[in-house]
Amino acid sequence: MGTPKLVRNNIVLKTVIVFLILSGGWFFADVFNGSSQVLAKSADEIMVPASFSRLAETVSPAVVNIRTVKTIKGGGPVFRHFQRDPWGRQGPFNDFFEKFFGENKQHEYKQPSLGSGFIIDREGYVVTNNHVIEDADQIKVKLGDDEQFDAVVVGRDPNTDLALLKIQSKKRFPVVEFGNSDELKVGQWVVAIGSPFGLERTMTAGIVSAKGRVIGSGPYDDFIQTDASINPGNSGGPLIDMAGKVVGINTAIIASGQGIGFAIPVNMAKDIIAQLKSQGEVTRGWLGVAIQDLTGQMAEYYGLKDRKGVLVADVFKGDPADAAGIQPKDIILEIDDHKVESSHELTALVAGLKVGDSAKIEIFRKGRKKTFTVKIGKRDDKRLASIQVPRQQPEEQLGLRVTDITPEMAQRFNLGQTGGVIVTGVESGSKAAAAGVQVGDIIKEINHQSIESAGDYAAIVRKIKNGEAANLFIWRKNAGFLVVNLTK
Repeated sequence: MGTPKLVRNNIVLKTVIVFLILSGGWFFADVFNGSSQVLAKSADEIMVPASFSRLAETVSPAVVNIRTVKTIKGGGPVFRHFQRDPWGRQGPFNDFFEKFFGENKQHEYKQPSLGSGFIIDREGYVVTNNHVIEDADQIKVKLGDDEQFDAVVVGRDPNTDLALLKIQSKKRFPVVEFGNSDELKVGQWVVAIGSPFGLERTMTAGIVSAKGRVIGSGPYDDFIQTDASINPGNSGGPLIDMAGKVVGINTAIIASGQGIGFAIPVNMAKDIIAQLKSQGEVTRGWLGVAIQDLTGQMAEYYGLKDRKGVLVADVFKGDPADAAGIQPKDIILEIDDHKVESSHELTALVAGLKVGDSAKIEIFRKGRKKTFTVKIGKRDDKRLASIQVPRQQPEEQLGLRVTDITPEMAQRFNLGQTGGVIVTGVESGSKAAAAGVQVGDIIKEINHQSIESAGDYAAIVRKIKNGEAANLFIWRKNAGFLVVNLTK
């Protein structure tokens, strides 16, 4: 009697399972094939999409092809080829070229280029890359229906390679919405849309390969890495999630790395785009310090246990940090209770602060924590200085030759501070050479003792016994402060 009942229960159970599988299959087929009213409730909802057709139909109308024309001086490669005299300056055609063109006249030619962009509101504001439109004399925006319009630059931000254009028309345009790049996860599906090599409305798909990539393109690098195919011409186009929203702006590729592309996170771009639209430029906060990452050796040298923070390499006189009392060799730990662990993170954090506002900055100095209140200034990207180091002679200890830094030398080579001595020679095969000390390094301290002259250096080194540590705190061009550990 029990067996038939068990069989009936099994049959019912199997029927329910089959129904759920079939109904679930119909549901996902609807989403993947585009018969659903929405693309997806969230980008996470799709695991293995069966089709991107619905996505293409929804987003592509708002993606545009950008064509620019730039005037280049110098005659161009073809003109220079014909202008070149194969017989040298005294050749038979010299008089001809000089008579009609002038010996040093700079000729001009028009250079066309292509890029992509996307429309963010119905009035025709278009987001693209700065490098797509930089120095352009003429900008044309072409829509998916082959309509073409003139466009003007509303504003641009070279630091993040973003630009905002305005289409010169009263027409109402299709738009694409911003998503949330902070919610992106590695491995999530994304789609790039643009005009690679001039092939308009090209769609490529891939996944988010990584987030937070720093590739050395600027001070605010924070790229999304993707293996969705990105090529020249894709620049400025959108990176789309499966919900059909923009999560990034396609910007860069690695020339030798196929399948590796980078996009600006849309959450970083939102505020920049808003400022470009309202002000035509981007205003960023400024402390007035040169900074660098804190290495493990530096943290140990300073006695900082958790080894987290950012080293102040220099303080610009008269700027906000200087006015507040922050000094070179301070270690910045927090800004407004936000812990900072890298110079990249600190730069981005300060840039987001409003000019004129006050920020609370916690630093570590000589074994103690201190807090300063700094009134944020406006960043001026033109205030950059190239630092060079002279080479001079004498005095040799620890396998090094050093010389004093005079005030005139510091001013001439923009060294900031006069303290320290310059390394003018490193003995081959010495412990200093093995530790990586280089000509041009400026030694500021040895074993926490400040050095103001070559005499200080010699006196301190003489007191160090053979076999004892000589920890050098140095400053190096293009590297900032370093700690080099030696044994005498």
